[in-house]
Amino acid sequence: MNSLAQLMTPACLLDLAKFRRNCQRMQAVADSEQLTLRPHVKTLKSLQAAEYYAPASGPITVSTLAEAATFASAGYTDILYAVGLSPNKFVQLAAIQRLAPDFTVIADSQAAVNALTDYAGQVEQPLSVMLEVDVDDHRAGLLPESAELVACARALSADPNIYFRGIMTHAGASYDCDTKASQQAMGQQECERIAKAAANLLAAGIPCELVSAGSTPTALAGIKHTGINELRAGVYATFDCVMAGLGVCETSDIALSVLTCVIGHQRDKNWVIVDAGWMALSRDQGTASQQQDCGYGLVCDEHGKLLDGWYVSATNQEHGIISHRDNLTPPESVFGYGRLLRILPIHACATAAQYSKYHVIGDDGNITAIWSRVNGW
Repeated sequence: MNSLAQLMTPACLLDLAKFRRNCQRMQAVADSEQLTLRPHVKTLKSLQAAEYYAPASGPITVSTLAEAATFASAGYTDILYAVGLSPNKFVQLAAIQRLAPDFTVIADSQAAVNALTDYAGQVEQPLSVMLEVDVDDHRAGLLPESAELVACARALSADPNIYFRGIMTHAGASYDCDTKASQQAMGQQECERIAKAAANLLAAGIPCELVSAGSTPTALAGIKHTGINELRAGVYATFDCVMAGLGVCETSDIALSVLTCVIGHQRDKNWVIVDAGWMALSRDQGTASQQQDCGYGLVCDEHGKLLDGWYVSATNQEHGIISHRDNLTPPESVFGYGRLLRILPIHACATAAQYSKYHVIGDDGNITAIWSRVNGW
């Protein structure tokens, strides 16, 4: 099977040429500043995809222990689990440590540090830990100037069963920065604040091997990432409508799409009904606060050409409703019963999570490979 017409819809497509260009773009940024790139594999969660932008044995970032276990089993050794670790996951942690010697977890409180040091004292392997720093008041992390940051780092550094690797951060607030200037300002803030945290720790006699920062908007903001030595980002590999809405990429750069089929119409409402609902596209509405709300995804023809003004305006579990922003009548030549369309995702990570595999599309528009992905936690 190599033709899109042979696929059961909905199906998740990955444009190989766009995907490779996106990966090369981020790598070029890291190379130009002599920074280590630690790609976040959470978008595609695929060993085959990682071969293009995160070849074994790392470094990589993961968001689930299921990802960590899969990549560790495939030979990746330098893995950062960039989500706070709860005690009920310690059993999984021990198994991954045996496969990946440089598997690293994070903490952002004294309570978490205490739990990790207790755990490390009970197992026979040293545990690598980084501290998360809050640079934008967005989510988790210790403040750069806080006494708790120093206390946590000191406790980790002093423990014979812990290897303190350094500090990391993620400027999640960058997803609200809708101009190049605001993205650059956030990127500079991200670097300055984590560099301040590293300086405070060094002044306390605690050096950081890694000072790691990044988000796709700040990594691609066109600034000098001063004060860090590692760059992290993830959704850049495919991009999505949120990134396009921020101006980080063009819609033509989006490498992921959902193939869907027209199954009906509500002609009095100028609706086109397709077989991709929220189970295929996700419920994410990340562009709702942007200048142009893309609903649940932008509509392309079966070849991937964007159909101007057409978007998925509503979804049910297995139904998607396509409308035009100006309530135009859908042309039968494009939206007739049985016609194939592609939907560009609002949030690529959320859409990709609905699938167990990707149909990789080559330059001729045909399927050249099928890549599997990791699901679950």
